[in-house]
Amino acid sequence: MSFNDPIAELLTKIRNAKDAQHRFVDLSYSKMKVKILELMKHHGFIDHFLVNEEQFKMRVFLRYTKERGSVIRGLKRESKSGCRHYLGYREVPRILNGTGIAILSTPQGIVDGETARNLKVGGEILCTVW
Repeated sequence: MSFNDPIAELLTKIRNAKDAQHRFVDLSYSKMKVKILELMKHHGFIDHFLVNEEQFKMRVFLRYTKERGSVIRGLKRESKSGCRHYLGYREVPRILNGTGIAILSTPQGIVDGETARNLKVGGEILCTVW
């Protein structure tokens, strides 16, 4: 099945798996998705993920609390394929006073909002996770 927006597919599949309390979710592979998942892992929103480049597949293991509540409260696609949303580094939002992250595509690569502010680079805001 082909998708027009692979980032929206990633976020939707994670959101659906989180709501159904699945342990993991399988996704198609792309380098951009791997970078987004690395940021989510670094900030503690997912446990880990496995990449099988030969079959172009990835498996993302979701993170839950001891009460079986998801660590991820929400995911939102900000810049859509029909309406791109670009920000300067001063305009990068702080999500829930720093408990969430904004993920941006910048000239320095895909980074979180705090890193973009520190590097003083703006770019396209891809999504927010809280």
